[in-house]
Formats: sequence, structure tokens, C-alpha cells
Amino acid sequence: AGTRSLDPSSVTMKSAVLALTFGAATAFVQLAPTAPAQTTLAAAKDEVVALAEANPDFLGKTIGFWDPLGALDSSFWGLGNEGTIGYLRH
Repeated sequence: AGTRSLDPSSVTMKSAVLALTFGAATAFVQLAPTAPAQTTLAAAKDEVVALAEANPDFLGKTIGFWDPLGALDSSFWGLGNEGTIGYLRH
């Protein structure tokens, strides 16, 4: 039986195709679940009221805290009250 010698460019091409195949296959592997990121923007309604009333400009002195829509008592996108306040402050 005769032996076949491998062409170096053929080996290089096969190695490249093999590497690209395994690299693309990793895109379909499920990642381990991670904990959701915690926001540091959340604040209590009392802090927002105190901030508005401590504002030294004209609106802060005359109006103070004003929330006609009651947005600070709402829960946007299921964030809860503190998460909503953090979102609005952002």
C-alpha cells in the first residue's frame, strides 16, 4: 500500500476550518445564570422631597416638592417604588 504525503497548505486549510467550526459552535452554548445587577440610584420618596425643598433657586423656594402625576408612588416596569424613583432621578 502506498503512503500519501499531505500537502502543507491542505493541512493548514483543514486546521483553519476546524478552528472556525469550534469557534462558531460556542455561540450556541448556554451561559451560566448570573444574578441581576443591583442599581444604586434607588432612593426613598422622603429623600426626593427633601432634595426638592432644599433647592435654593426660585422654584425650590416657591413650589418645593411637586409631583402632580404621582409618579413617585408608581412602580414602572415592575421596579417597585424605590426602583422607579431611581429611574426617574437617572
